Amino acid sequence: MTDPFGLRGARVAAAALVLALAGTGAAVAQIQMRSAATPAPQVLIRGNDYSGDFIVAVVNSDLVTAAEVEQRINQMRAAAARGGSPPPVTDRMRQQALDSLIEERVITTYARETGVRIDDADLDRAVQAVAAANRMTVPQLRERLAAQGIDYTRFRSGLRDQMIAERVREREVVQRIRVQEIEIDEFLAKRQTAVARDNELNIAQILVSVPEGAGEEVVTQRRARAESALARVRGGEDFAAVAREMSEDGNRANGGEIGLRPASRLPDPFVEAVRGLQPGQVAPALLRTGAGFHVLKLVERREFSGVRVTQTRPRHILLRPSEQVSVEAAQRQVAEMRAQIEGGSATFEALARQYSQDGSAAQGGDLGWVMPGSLVPEFEQAMNRLPAGGISPPVVSRFGVHLIQVVERRETTLDAKQVREQARNALREQKFEEAYLEWIKDLRGRAYIEMRDPP
Repeated sequence: MTDPFGLRGARVAAAALVLALAGTGAAVAQIQMRSAATPAPQVLIRGNDYSGDFIVAVVNSDLVTAAEVEQRINQMRAAAARGGSPPPVTDRMRQQALDSLIEERVITTYARETGVRIDDADLDRAVQAVAAANRMTVPQLRERLAAQGIDYTRFRSGLRDQMIAERVREREVVQRIRVQEIEIDEFLAKRQTAVARDNELNIAQILVSVPEGAGEEVVTQRRARAESALARVRGGEDFAAVAREMSEDGNRANGGEIGLRPASRLPDPFVEAVRGLQPGQVAPALLRTGAGFHVLKLVERREFSGVRVTQTRPRHILLRPSEQVSVEAAQRQVAEMRAQIEGGSATFEALARQYSQDGSAAQGGDLGWVMPGSLVPEFEQAMNRLPAGGISPPVVSRFGVHLIQVVERRETTLDAKQVREQARNALREQKFEEAYLEWIKDLRGRAYIEMRDPP
């Protein structure tokens, strides 16, 4: 049985990137356009509100259009607005939106070339999820697409492309992660002797990235930007607000918070930088890593009571955000499923088989017995808060939106092999982000990317 959201799983590209179908046909119109095998002319004639749209980039055999960049900007501003007023549109924001779209096209075109296949049953479940998230039946979805002039076969083809890209991420990134036995030995030795080995930490960061191989002038400029952020938060400005404005990592919409997780699953430099801090305090100096300059704040420290030997048997329903289903729409659908289950009008297993978008769907979402540390922190923290039989509210992880139920728990004793496997999983988690970034860098280096000026 596969585990598509644990350490063997994929990283879902940035959450909240997409629009639901309700009220607009733009998202599916873009899917239809991108299914073309060859680039279209410079100016696209698409009808409706996008008759003046134009291509801003060609990525291998796919296109990025000006309308998509504007939509991505609106989505970025909407995500930031959850913590306050939406930020103004800047050149930097526009570049971030374009870069994220190019990255998606690079992954999608590579995925098509690798021969990954999506069977019709998985694709049918994804179509059902799109329809349900927009409060439609599948026939109603087909009628909506037809009314907007969108061919249903091309729509399914575009959705299949997105799922193929997800699968290839799962395969390629995990294959890059190598954990040596000596690393496990060192990890276990540190866990036995480190003062803070039993702590769980929630750290917030403001990241100012430094491009690989950057010259001294660029490094100086990036350091100055990071020092400016540090001065602002140490001067009393709200850390989360400064993070949303200045940080360049994937957690900026959440005020820079990484989330509560064991110290053993955080980068060692982060743990060392906040070791002497009390919750709420900001590290007095910048931290420099290979990614750039970091401003760090300790949000929470929680004492962890030794080695866990409680196994949990959960089941879940996973909905993956896509270009047709936003994170918010998936959350609404998951909440509706929870209400149906608690109201007795549907069973968890039946809804999982019909809608869940991972390999556990055929088993009614059952994941079997899992060890502590084998799932991503967001999922595991929500699961650990549930009593046996309890059902969670919608849980967002980097893989999508989950509905979780704990079937049962049991106590067990870890043997030496299981202890080492836990250590291996923790090291894989630490290396995942680096492996993903290296993979994307390699793909972009091999891709054909042509930037185009407005007509």
